[in-house]
Formats: sequence, structure tokens, C-alpha cells
Amino acid sequence: MGGRPGRSRVETLRSSWLFALLLIVSAATVRSQGIVEFPLPQANSSPSGIAAGPDGDIWITEYATNKIGRLTTAGAVEDEFPIPMASSATKPGVIVTGPDGNLWFTEFGATPEANYGNRIGRITSMGAITEFTLPGLASQPDGITVGPDNSLWFAEVFGNKIGRITPAGAITEFTVPTLGGRPNYITTGSDGALWFNEGAAGKIGRVTTSGAFNEFQMLTPSAVGGMVTGPDGNVWFTEFNANKIGRITPAGVMTEFPIPTAGSSPGGITVGPDGALWFTETKGNKIGRMTTSGEVTNEYAVPTASSTPFNIATGPDGNIWFTENTGNKVARLQLTVGTPTPTPPRGKPNPIPTPKEHTRVVPFEGHQQ
Repeated sequence: MGGRPGRSRVETLRSSWLFALLLIVSAATVRSQGIVEFPLPQANSSPSGIAAGPDGDIWITEYATNKIGRLTTAGAVEDEFPIPMASSATKPGVIVTGPDGNLWFTEFGATPEANYGNRIGRITSMGAITEFTLPGLASQPDGITVGPDNSLWFAEVFGNKIGRITPAGAITEFTVPTLGGRPNYITTGSDGALWFNEGAAGKIGRVTTSGAFNEFQMLTPSAVGGMVTGPDGNVWFTEFNANKIGRITPAGVMTEFPIPTAGSSPGGITVGPDGALWFTETKGNKIGRMTTSGEVTNEYAVPTASSTPFNIATGPDGNIWFTENTGNKVARLQLTVGTPTPTPPRGKPNPIPTPKEHTRVVPFEGHQQ
């Protein structure tokens, strides 16, 4: 990842604890001790986004009830903060911890009557919420990430733009070259650029902080459920329709890895404390683990049936946390560090076969905003 000028104290601390966790497990095997679920107080709140907060708690968005929630790592729901401009179209989506020590989230929206949310929200650890309205109409912001410039970058589905908002609230937008590309998710790459998917165009896009675009055609056109930059320096993404995990290098070499469970519809994806990729299987009702070589080593069944595990994050406690969108719960996949062993993963009588890779170099289309 490119160097970030002016790293904040909060960002430095956050990087420090994650780096420490990676060091601890670098020569060890991480195993699951099981999944523990924590129900939310209000029925049908549809928990969606999830992030480790700067305060050591877990923060979530409650899509259906227009709230931002906070839980301790013990699973206690401490607070639920109503969004001031809440309406039938607010619908908070993805949430991240910003470089300023606050949490930032998108207001995805649901109906055109209220302009599809069309706002970026900021919440302090004390629960004070500020909302910033986007310049265009019906932009429908979805994914959001911290950029290499210490700003927040987000994808506008209907606006067909990649947006940037500074911690002070100044907004800049860059139009995606492909008309109707509909970008959804976004992450900061190891090359210092922003990487995103184009759901309607079947492409992976790249944009620099100055607005220069490249676009890469996906091997298998598919909706994407999440993106993350892996410890190997590549961008990893879930292929919701194709039932695969995709990988693209900074040079545009794309590879796909199939998921053993058929029709699992992978959604959110994150990097675990073990340096592996952890992802949700929204229809398979499982949490999957994949190494950076593309091997799915484990799939853990979620206790509640048909719970739709959705977004996923590594918690400040070193465990894997995820939201259950229809199960109305937040869950923790408890990890423990053990010594390496040649035996199959626990709970899997037969090792999952190494997947067949599908790789090709994808030519890019260069554009300048």
C-alpha cells in the first residue's frame, strides 16, 4: 500500500494491534472454537455493515431500523443511535473507522421518493451523528473505505461515480468511464489507488487519488459482495453469482477460486488475524476461510438456519465478527492459536480439494478523469 501522509494517532494504533495479531499467529495455526450469536434488541433490524471501532467495540449498521449500533466484544449491545435524517430511504450500509477516530457510513437508501439516502454519515464514539448530502440526486452510496490520502472514498451505485469526502466534509466525485457501470464496493490497494467493482458492467475498476481510471473485465461477470486488499498485496473480491472468490494483482492479472459449497453466494470478505481471507456465504449460511493461495481450508456453519451472514470484519479482540442480516444477530467466530498440524481441519472429515485456478491477464482500458 502506498504511504499515507499524516497518519493519525488512531490509525497508527489500529494498525499496531492488527500487526501485533499477525505477528502472534505468523507461525501458528488458527482454529475456530465455535460461533457465538448475539441477538439485537429490536426485531427485524437487518444488521448490515460491521467494523472494529477505535474504542475497542464492534459497530454495526441496522439497515431496516435506520440505526447505528455498538456492541462490546463480549456481545452486549451497549447503544443504538437513531440516524437524525432517518426515513424509509436512509438505510445505512457499509461502515468503517475513519482516520479521524470517528466511524463513517453510507446511507444506501431504498426508494426514489427520498432520493435513495444520498448521504454519507459520520458518528463519534459518543454517538453524535453528522450527515453530508452528496451533490447529485439519487446517487445511492454503498461501499466506503479509508483512502491513502486520509480521506474516505465511496462508490455511488446510481450516480456511477467514485466519491471522496475529507474528514471535514468536503466532497469530490469522479465519474466512472463505463456508462451504467454501477460501482458497489471499494478498497484501497497496495499500490495506493482505489479499487472497486462495477456490478452492471462485470468489471473491476481502479482509480488514482487524482481521478485516473483503469478498468479490467472480470473473468466471470458477477455481482460482487465485498472487496479487501490481502496481505499478499492483491485485491480480493467475492463473486456473488459465480460462487467464487476473485483475486486481481496491481498489474491486472485476475484469478478465480471456486467455493466448495454450491450456490453459497459469497458476500462480505475481510483479512483475518492469521493472514487468511475470511468471507460470508449468504445462501450457504457459512463462514469460509481461504488462504492467499486460493485454498478453502474451512467452512463453518452458522448456528441459526437461513440467517444470511452478510458483512464481516476482524474485531479488536482478534476474532472474526459478522452480521446476520435475516437472523437479526451479530455473531463472533471465536479463534484460538494452536501449533501447526498436518491433520485435516477440525470438523471436516475429508480435506477440501485444492481448487482449480482460472487465470488470465486482463488488458486494461485507461481513462483520465
